[in-house]
Amino acid sequence: MKYLSYWHDTAPGFTGAVEGPIEGHYDVAVIGGGFTGLGAARQLAKAGTKVIVLEAETVGCGASGRNGGHLNNGLAHSYLAAKAEIGKERAIALYHALDASIDTLEAIIAEEGIDCNFRRAGKLKLASKLQHFESLARNFEAVNAEVDADTALLSPADLKNEVGSPFHGALLSKKSAMMHMGRYVVGLAGAAGRSSAVIAEKAAVKEHLQRDGRHVLKTARGIVTADQVLVATGAYTTSNFSYFRRRIIPVGSFIIATRPLTDAEVAATMPGNRTCVNSMNIGNYWRLSPDNRLIFGGRARFSATSDQRSDARSGAILRESLVRIFPQLAKVEIDYCWGGLVDMTSDRFPRAGYHDGVWYAMGYSGHGAQLSTHLGMTMADAMLGRPDHNPLKGLEWPAVPGHFGTPWFLPLVGIYYKALDRLQ
Repeated sequence: MKYLSYWHDTAPGFTGAVEGPIEGHYDVAVIGGGFTGLGAARQLAKAGTKVIVLEAETVGCGASGRNGGHLNNGLAHSYLAAKAEIGKERAIALYHALDASIDTLEAIIAEEGIDCNFRRAGKLKLASKLQHFESLARNFEAVNAEVDADTALLSPADLKNEVGSPFHGALLSKKSAMMHMGRYVVGLAGAAGRSSAVIAEKAAVKEHLQRDGRHVLKTARGIVTADQVLVATGAYTTSNFSYFRRRIIPVGSFIIATRPLTDAEVAATMPGNRTCVNSMNIGNYWRLSPDNRLIFGGRARFSATSDQRSDARSGAILRESLVRIFPQLAKVEIDYCWGGLVDMTSDRFPRAGYHDGVWYAMGYSGHGAQLSTHLGMTMADAMLGRPDHNPLKGLEWPAVPGHFGTPWFLPLVGIYYKALDRLQ
């Protein structure tokens, strides 16, 4: 078993990064070489902006290359809950932004010729308990009538041709998709580079100053200045940007991938070949890879660390969950185990905007693979002075009380959600 991301291991390396010391002045410096930062950099460079991407490790090293491979439309919340919390108008705008984000990915992949197995598969939100199906049904009625007619409510009988495990029904979101995350992020970086964006790897920002109307960025590879800065670092945001650190809660998400399944195993497990997520608070999500591995993830442990020891412990928990859902795979070998950090906000709504001279987009709360490229481009347009289509503009973002970067409270959160899953 390999303790590394399947997406990283099965994608070509990015070869377009600038070599040697970095220096000079740029119109825009983008901090973070994931989907958000690269989507913004490509958009800026295509408009003739002189832009540099400063990536602390390698392109796609963080959440963009460590996720479950889902591109799901719809909200992290139920649509009904989102309407109650942020109002109907913003809930609809955010829902439509997630729809548009998948259209954006599809268009970029076609335009740039990125070979990443993109496919409109549809997503199943599976009811683990009967009362969960009743809640899904209520949400479906509102979603289907108000924001997304490309949805359907499936009965347990309908699911026999979809997934080889008993559930109480599901909400099907037909616009949802999947792709190979590693191949996409390398392709997106290449596209940004072809548009003249400079991409610097191993260029962690050690210090950020604002001086005489300019940003000064002291990196591991040299000093650059910029007129504007976009912070796109999500859960990997450093103490240089304490405003965001107090508002982003890094939470570990862990994933395992089986050996390639046989045709018979696929037919018995995932005949519908969609992206799937169950309805538990501490839930699981899964899909088939392009080579028919079952990629299975979840919040196995409430931790803010991801290393081989932590990933191994979480992988063992995930294996138990996988076998509970798919006992027919009990003897199937696990080939990959990895983890990464999710940039959660306290209300699980993403944030994007401008604060204290800095642009930002982050806080995707487990829904970043689909939204991040689109939101990066949206922020790039705002920086260029184009019409502002940011669905999150003006959404309040208070600091998390008592949180200064290390989420000491995560074990308590885990206990709370485990109790909820027992009771609800």
